[in-house]
Amino acid sequence: MRDDIAKLGTVLGVWAHPDDEAYLSGGLMALARDAGSRVACVTATRGEHGTGDPERWPPDRLAARRTVELDDCLRVLGVEEHHWLGYADGGCAEVPAAEAVARLCDLIDGIRPDTVVTFGPDGNTGHPDHRAVGRWTAAAVDRAAPAGTRLLQAAVTDDWAERWRPLNDRFDVFLPGFPVTCPEPALALHLQLTGELLERKVRALAAQATQTEALIAAMGADYPAWVADEAFVEAVPAVPPPCDRCWWDLSEARWHCAGPVEAIMVGR
Repeated sequence: MRDDIAKLGTVLGVWAHPDDEAYLSGGLMALARDAGSRVACVTATRGEHGTGDPERWPPDRLAARRTVELDDCLRVLGVEEHHWLGYADGGCAEVPAAEAVARLCDLIDGIRPDTVVTFGPDGNTGHPDHRAVGRWTAAAVDRAAPAGTRLLQAAVTDDWAERWRPLNDRFDVFLPGFPVTCPEPALALHLQLTGELLERKVRALAAQATQTEALIAAMGADYPAWVADEAFVEAVPAVPPPCDRCWWDLSEARWHCAGPVEAIMVGR
């Protein structure tokens, strides 16, 4: 596992809200930092509407609190480089894409990542902010990243979704129609955290108490196992397929062509 992470080189994570980075890539970031790699994290919003108790946590107060919580979380993971985009929580889909992509291009120009991790087109949970950030990031990587940069998109495996379906349904983790799952062979990277590394990820998540305290208490002993998997697929390239009969193989990261369409005579 550690050798695979070291090969990722400089890692840039691009996420929508504080806690996305820890849930989906906390183990990856910690391992990369332990290997001596540079890790930078970008967060699009401060998550100011991420509460079921807006009287206790009005947006300004929650934004300030989540800013501190994210600092504490990243410190546990060893990540020292972080950038805010400053967009409104729940409003990423309304941000002009050209503006957001240009800002990410500027960051990519400065960081020169070897690997970028973010959401896939499904946004993992289906959240519109997640999906928008995934689109921006794919476009920015296509436009500005060095040749050979890998774009890894967070994925939900078939096995994980089936194992945790009761808890996911109980806590409304996913929006209706989600998650979009993928089989193990389609993964480009799959971390299954254990021991000290898993404990470290749980500590990082616990640092974001406004988001995790109640969930950790409700899940109890299941929580560490629930957050132990981190799965990624290679992104479908932004360039169009060679022909309309081509399809992208996630497991091989290349186009396959089904060949010419045969004309079938149905009748006259």
